[in-house]
Amino acid sequence: MKHVQSPMAVFVGTTPNIGTTTAAFAAAVRIAEATDKPIGYLCLHLKSAKLHRFLGVDDPEMTLDKLQPELRAGVMTPAMLERATYPLPGQRNLRILFGSVSREQAEFFTDKELEHLLDVAGRTFSFVVLDVGAYWDNAATVCCVRRASARIVVTTGALSHFQEDGKRWIRELSPVFRIRQEQYECLVIRSPWRDDAYNAAQIGKELGASSLGELRFAPALFASLDKGTLGEWLKEDKFGKAAMAEPAGRLAARYGLAVPERKAMRPSWFFKRRLARDGAGSA
Repeated sequence: MKHVQSPMAVFVGTTPNIGTTTAAFAAAVRIAEATDKPIGYLCLHLKSAKLHRFLGVDDPEMTLDKLQPELRAGVMTPAMLERATYPLPGQRNLRILFGSVSREQAEFFTDKELEHLLDVAGRTFSFVVLDVGAYWDNAATVCCVRRASARIVVTTGALSHFQEDGKRWIRELSPVFRIRQEQYECLVIRSPWRDDAYNAAQIGKELGASSLGELRFAPALFASLDKGTLGEWLKEDKFGKAAMAEPAGRLAARYGLAVPERKAMRPSWFFKRRLARDGAGSA
C-alpha cells in the first residue's frame, strides 16, 4: 500500500555559513504559527549541525546519527521518528530532528537510509522543512533536493556567492540530478552591515530561479545564536517576529497549511493526542 506523502521544502545554500539554517528554521517557525497541523524540521547536516546549540540544547538526547541503526535496517516508523524529535517550547506543533554531531559517521550515510527517513517524515508530519546547508558531497543534500516539493536556494548579495557558488551548484551540478535551475526559488539573505549592489530580481535572474523573497538579519540575531536563544528571538524580538513571515506565508498558502486566525489556537484532535502523549499538561 502506497502512503500519501506530505509536501517538503528544502533549504540549500550556495555558500557555507551565510545563514541557511537560520532562514530554514525561521520559515518552519512561521509556518507552524500559521497552522494547527504538525510541522517537522529535519536538520540533515551530517558534519556541522549547529541548530541544537542555537536553541540552547547543548546535549540533545537524540540526533540524526543516533538513528542510523534504524535507518540502515529500514525499520523506522512515524512513532519512532516522533519520539526522536524535540518539541519547540512555545510552539509544540513544530518538532525538530537535530542533525548529526558525529562527524566521523557522515560518510556512512547512504541514499537508501536518507530516502527511508524522508518517507517516514512524509507520513509523520503535514509539512516538512529540510535543512541541508551548502554541501553536495553527501546523500542528504542530493536526496532532499530531488525529493522536495519546494526547493529554496539561499544566497546573499555578494557576487561570489550568487554568481560563482550559485553557478557551481545550481547551474552546473544540479542538472546532473535532473533538477533544472528554474525549479528553484531564491531567498536572499541581507546583512545589517552592508548595502548590496544587486537586488533580488537580479540575483534570481543570475541563478535562473524565481524569487521567494528576502531575509534581513538584525544585529541582535547574532547574539541570540551565541546565547542559544534563537527560538526566543524569533518569538519575542521585534525583528525576529517578522523574520521569514512573507516567504513562509507563501509556502503555507501554497500547500494549504494556513488556518483562519480565530482557529489558530484550537489544536486539532491529532495535535491534542500528541500533547497528551508528550505530557505537555504536566509541566
